[in-house]
Amino acid sequence: MKGDVMEKDLGKTSTGIQPNVAALLSYLMGFITGIIFFLIEKDNKFVRFHAMQSIITFGSIFVLQLFAAYMPFIGVILMPILSVGCLVLWIICMIKAYQGETFKLPVVGDIAEQKM
Repeated sequence: MKGDVMEKDLGKTSTGIQPNVAALLSYLMGFITGIIFFLIEKDNKFVRFHAMQSIITFGSIFVLQLFAAYMPFIGVILMPILSVGCLVLWIICMIKAYQGETFKLPVVGDIAEQKM
């Protein structure tokens, strides 16, 4: 039937939260919730992948924004671009995680996969 979402078997989590919800929550507050879910989730590779991808991606963006904030001219131009890009990336990652997709970002996705 058109419009039905097939339930994917993403396994069980050690937290008791549905894997797709736990993966979404690992992006909710950027690298902070990524660290939390990476530390508390021991069993589910899907959740651990999204948590690690969140840590690397949003941790890197946080550091870039810190540097850009202290650059006199370039920072003024770079900050809005980084902020909008970060917002779009954050929304895409949360949607893909909730849909049960192992959505790998370029470069970061491969690193996250190795670090799980």
